[in-house]
Amino acid sequence: MSSDDKIAEAIGLTGYAVDSKGIGGILKARVSDFRVDEISSKISLDQKGRFTAANVTLTNWETNRFISKLARACGISRNRVFFAGTKDKRAVTKQVFIIDAPQKRVANVSLSDVEIEIIGRTHQKLGFGNHKGNRFTIIVRGCCNEDGSPMSESEAIARIQQIEDKMKDELGEGIFPNWIGPQRFGSGRPVTPIVGRHVVNGNWKSAVMDYLSMEGEENDEVQAFRKQIREEGIDSIDIDSIPNWLGYERDILTHLSNNTEDWIGASKKLPNNLQLMTVHSLQSVVFNNTLKKRLEKKIPIAIPIEGDLVGRIDDNGQLETSSIVGVQERTLNRIERNCKLGRLAVTSQLPGSESSLAKGKIAKLEKEVIKDMDLHKSDWVINDISRLTTKGTRRPTISRFSDFQYESVPIASLDMLEGKWLEGPKDGEMWHPEGACIRFRFTLPSGSYATTLLREFMRVPLNQL
Repeated sequence: MSSDDKIAEAIGLTGYAVDSKGIGGILKARVSDFRVDEISSKISLDQKGRFTAANVTLTNWETNRFISKLARACGISRNRVFFAGTKDKRAVTKQVFIIDAPQKRVANVSLSDVEIEIIGRTHQKLGFGNHKGNRFTIIVRGCCNEDGSPMSESEAIARIQQIEDKMKDELGEGIFPNWIGPQRFGSGRPVTPIVGRHVVNGNWKSAVMDYLSMEGEENDEVQAFRKQIREEGIDSIDIDSIPNWLGYERDILTHLSNNTEDWIGASKKLPNNLQLMTVHSLQSVVFNNTLKKRLEKKIPIAIPIEGDLVGRIDDNGQLETSSIVGVQERTLNRIERNCKLGRLAVTSQLPGSESSLAKGKIAKLEKEVIKDMDLHKSDWVINDISRLTTKGTRRPTISRFSDFQYESVPIASLDMLEGKWLEGPKDGEMWHPEGACIRFRFTLPSGSYATTLLREFMRVPLNQL
């Protein structure tokens, strides 16, 4: 099994909606190939508002690191910056930020590859998921056949059409499995669910050490840093020599140098949302594995069976978790009709301390996944940092995509491309520099992943997404 297959297995992302061959290709051959425009909720402006609302366009910025830089430039805590969701790093992204700082101070922030457009003042904060969705414009470059030969534009378009038609026949129009994408776990280094498992089990030293030392697809300097910790321990690290961009690692090691064996305190040096993300990413692996098993067992994901838990979908395409109900024989036909109309959705588990339980065949399937992952003895209660305890929730098994368009674009000249493209295809990869380039445009509700939709058409190793 290749290292990339191991990553896919580790995050449960190994199944597909339908049987088909893909178009291959690679994403993000240049940063501008991946564009995300947030469809924000309405911001109520008030000249006397406490907060500054701004549209921010980021080019090749990781969201959490931008927030830290923005907060420092505004002279505030990062906890006083509010936003609706993290976006892809290697991309051009536009989204709304609410900043607890004077408008003039925000307007004067100057950071490389950052554009800040002031909207106005507001009393309104933003929370995670408080947006309607995202519009994506993404170019897949280097389409190829399974044998590695370049794929023509007409072949790629025909293959996309074939997969789209199959998904429509088997799931319904504009529907795909609601996989949780590799970004949730750390692209190239899916460390968050590993740390999350240690957190849930109260193994704080292991949580810190794995965060610091787990290897992944990173530059040589960072790989050497992590390898030194694995082989020689944290005492061998000269804190002053830690690469500048490893700010969290520096904070953790500085804390441990002053507070020996305080592994809980060291864990708290990560931003609060990243601490919580470790637990959520473990839940996400459970969800992906459950969705994969459901597909493997040929249990439908777009319509319910008896024992399923379903919930109402609101006008923004979001699941109303307070509306979850069980499917019984007497209600099955009515619920199935509403699922087909998009009013209700079948759900799957994101386990926690107070999880809602399915019944019948679905309950058995969900319990099998929990046991297979060796989580059946966990109560998901985190006493040492109680705010990380999660009650658990449900997530729709499908997502809907709209405004779906695709077209061929010219092959870019080599001097315009970056990253993996310049290195050329490696063993096990599925792209060809002379293959067709296809531009996709589509809209997704918040919480759904563009990469997992494109993965259904590309059928490539995760490191190409």
